[in-house]
Amino acid sequence: MDDITALIMEEHHAFRLGFARLDDARGKQQLKAIWEPLSLHLEIHAEAEERILYPHLLRRGGDGATEETDDAIRDHNKIRDWIVEAGRHPIGSQRWWAGVWAARRENSEHLAEEEDEALPDFRQHADLDLRVELGARWLTFYGEHPSGRGLQFQNKDVKRYIEENR
Repeated sequence: MDDITALIMEEHHAFRLGFARLDDARGKQQLKAIWEPLSLHLEIHAEAEERILYPHLLRRGGDGATEETDDAIRDHNKIRDWIVEAGRHPIGSQRWWAGVWAARRENSEHLAEEEDEALPDFRQHADLDLRVELGARWLTFYGEHPSGRGLQFQNKDVKRYIEENR
């Protein structure tokens, strides 16, 4: 079974590929075929991290765990906001691209911070057995919510999230 941090890193790679595919897409049909599953995956991924990874980072991480969690939840909220903004406009329009590019920038910054701070912190402070257990929960989460079924994608109140998950 996989360590949750490895599963998260694999998904980060998929996000980078998805955004790169948008660069090569031709026409609204291709843009839609790439963007819709990519934006949904971003939403599901954020929800999975917020339910599975970050509560454990808050409880077991190092001195920076609270700040790392705060940053991550704020980043997720911004990415959600830009996905919603893109969805308000016709695919391929200037305003749609503005929302997609803003989501891409936020996501790129988030992935770098998470890979350089939160995930190493978690690997250093959580033993392999826990990380594998959470990896199993991660896979189960995706199995229980195919295509995001049953999930509500909404921004989190960061302060409240941290208080409730410590």
